[in-house]
Amino acid sequence: MPYADLREFLNKLESCGKLHRIAKPVDKDWEIAAVAKVAFESIPEPRRPALMFEQVKGFDMPLVLGVLGGSRAIYCLALECELKDLHKKWGDAERRPIAPVRVAKGPVQDKIFRGTEVNLLKLPIPTWTVGQDPAPYVTSGYVITNDPDTGIRNVGVYRIQLKGANKLGLFINYLQGGREHVEKNIKRGQPTPVAIVIGAEPVIGLVSVTRLPQDLDEFAVAGALRGAPVELVRCVTSDLEVPAAAEIVIEGMIAAELEEEGPFGEYTGYMGPKSMSYKVDIQCVTQREKPIFQEFSSQMPPSESSCIRSIGRESALQKHLIEDLGLPVRDVHLFEAGGAAAYLVISIKKSHPAQPRTAMFGAWSFAPQFGKLTVVVDDDIDIRDPNLVNWALSFRMQPEKDSFIMSGTAAVQLDPSQAREDVLQQDATRRLSSKIGIDATRKHAYPAIAVPPQEHLERVRNDWQSYGFGGR
Repeated sequence: MPYADLREFLNKLESCGKLHRIAKPVDKDWEIAAVAKVAFESIPEPRRPALMFEQVKGFDMPLVLGVLGGSRAIYCLALECELKDLHKKWGDAERRPIAPVRVAKGPVQDKIFRGTEVNLLKLPIPTWTVGQDPAPYVTSGYVITNDPDTGIRNVGVYRIQLKGANKLGLFINYLQGGREHVEKNIKRGQPTPVAIVIGAEPVIGLVSVTRLPQDLDEFAVAGALRGAPVELVRCVTSDLEVPAAAEIVIEGMIAAELEEEGPFGEYTGYMGPKSMSYKVDIQCVTQREKPIFQEFSSQMPPSESSCIRSIGRESALQKHLIEDLGLPVRDVHLFEAGGAAAYLVISIKKSHPAQPRTAMFGAWSFAPQFGKLTVVVDDDIDIRDPNLVNWALSFRMQPEKDSFIMSGTAAVQLDPSQAREDVLQQDATRRLSSKIGIDATRKHAYPAIAVPPQEHLERVRNDWQSYGFGGR
């Protein structure tokens, strides 16, 4: 059965031991970010829980993070499937979307604040990079806009700076769908209606951060992922539609004029630069009774944002390589350390020596900004184990023969190693970089691998506690 809302999913996480409640009162201006960072660094990914801060000092609503990307196990609970079935579930959802349905009312509009009643300062929006971010930021706002020509909607997650009681700053990268909608309206001299959803059933968040074909409605893909249509209600101040069971919705207009926004601690682990970004004038806020505020942890990986992006991007890329190109690819992985963008590993059951490079070119054509470092390995390598990937790099390739550099390619967004010494490079929409491809597959017969027999390893694993190490 699909989750009805965020609350039902939180109950599921708790019943599975994947929600950690923090009863201690915390300060949103430094403590939430610090606790999140220590948790993501110190708790091994398979055991990492979502976090609920039950008492945020000065506010009357709890805050949750890690709810979608605390770990791959949490991500699988959100999609109600096993890890091995993730890619198939995404592929099936794209092929057979289920259109959303509009309902007359929903709990997200239990309370409505308009005009002078609007006060975003009452929301527990954290400061994430203390001393460097200029203000608190909403990091898990699902931003909804419609194309003024086609009416096709876009749902995306962008950085949102708190600028006052009724004003936000909104940065939308040039590669992302919502920007096209705004720019079309600017050329016509008209503002862009926008709705920012905070806290919703889990699939809404997952589709909002995943690369989907432009002609696909994110809510329709979400419907397929959950196995039932997403219920939407009309916004109070515009014709935009939002999830009826969301926690909070901020309705506003994106103005034509730009304002300074940022810098902001980005997914690369470095500060993203200041930008002239969109200004959002808020007209209305709707919410449930006793709402729950949701955020994503980002900044230095590992983080929730890098975990979420890696899984969704991997699914789309694997589908392209296998189904569209017919390559014998077994798995793909975007390492969190590369912000789920810069470092790509592909495993392949090679039957022709050209296939590793063909897989690289296929990946780069599908997502030109990803895979600055792209490695192809044999299918006996677990590409989510850095030790095994590094082992393949160490002993299955010769640098002179098996690596090559491709110049003049799209740059990884916000990569601080990217040169900016000329006008071309200063324009983010035209920035060029290069990629290195490494074929770390075996090119000839190899000696036998030197490890204990598999049955011996399994016997030890099954009786691990008897050796005094405790649970695994």
